[in-house]
Amino acid sequence: MLTTGQYLGSTGRLEAAVGTFEFTDDHEALRSTVRAFVEETFPEAQVRRLMAAPSALERPVWERMARELGLQGLVVPEEHGGAGAGPVELAIVLEEFGRRLVPVPFLSTALATIALTGGDRAVTSGHLEAVAEGRVVATVAVAEDDGGWDAAGVRCSAVGDGDGGGWRLTGTKSFVPDGLAADLLVVAARTEAGVGLFAVDGAADGVSRAALEVFDLTRRLARVRLDGVAATPLTAPADEAAFDRFLDAARIAVAAEQVGGADFTLAMAVGYAKERVQFGRAIGSFQAVKHLCADAFVDVESARSAAYYGAWAVAQDSPEVPTVAPLAKAFCSEAFFATARTNMQVHGGISFTYEHPAHLYYRRAKSGVQLWGSPRAHRDLLATRIGL
Repeated sequence: MLTTGQYLGSTGRLEAAVGTFEFTDDHEALRSTVRAFVEETFPEAQVRRLMAAPSALERPVWERMARELGLQGLVVPEEHGGAGAGPVELAIVLEEFGRRLVPVPFLSTALATIALTGGDRAVTSGHLEAVAEGRVVATVAVAEDDGGWDAAGVRCSAVGDGDGGGWRLTGTKSFVPDGLAADLLVVAARTEAGVGLFAVDGAADGVSRAALEVFDLTRRLARVRLDGVAATPLTAPADEAAFDRFLDAARIAVAAEQVGGADFTLAMAVGYAKERVQFGRAIGSFQAVKHLCADAFVDVESARSAAYYGAWAVAQDSPEVPTVAPLAKAFCSEAFFATARTNMQVHGGISFTYEHPAHLYYRRAKSGVQLWGSPRAHRDLLATRIGL
């Protein structure tokens, strides 16, 4: 649990060493609206249908999300057609999507939007408007075949295209979320000066994509090959600090989604423990099951503390972000996996059947432990950043 803050679930307050964050009425209204939309639009039957479909992206639903709820434009600045909200509001939406394993490419588009909002507005304004209007699905391509999600693992090369000021990217990206559906790719590539972020049209010459076999059937991943593809820099290629800021904000966004999954699996476990009767009493009355659920509750509340403190820190441009971001991602990944495992233990053998949803959350949690960087990698990063 974070030493810098404590989440108080009953009051919605986050006490921190540098201030106090409270969920406002607008925050609660946003959460309520998004939860109602998700429960209506993505019940388990619909999630399973999209899992089996050739693509989880259905344009009418995607466009409705943008037109009626403004979700894709949530963190897009108002001058580009968005709501101009911040990391805390995005974390609320991602938590609600994580609760229901929503398979549409919202997280990948949100991560790309974070990169776009941090880039050169002269370059990104058109992309931001298209995202806010629901005309574009975007994603980020950072990792390569070794699965590293940091600057050190970037081998995809970016070479200046003569005197015209353009760039050409060559290399292969792997584990790209929603890589087949994306119209716009935000690609991490290495120049002579360092690692930068580049915008690539998904339909550009030289882009080839292939689906990867996945453990989590609710999240599509792809391998993207770039063969001298035209690209536009979003950040100065020598500004690796901008790349690191993007990665930190992305880590916290992913952590928020994992909190939603953890919270829902805890509710599943507790609900079943109250209903399942053995030896004439509910299994939740047995001490061993009580301990499992109590430990899961502590994990979920601690994960929520970490994720929302991180979102708040990014919103405040706090100097703690480089410390909080890897910690939040590491802790929330492990908390979600531990809670999903507890949920399966409480349910017993039925949770292993394909018809039961518990294994879907387990798959999401297990894949999330490695996707966007493992807990060990993030703890190593944290140790480096604090000088250990």
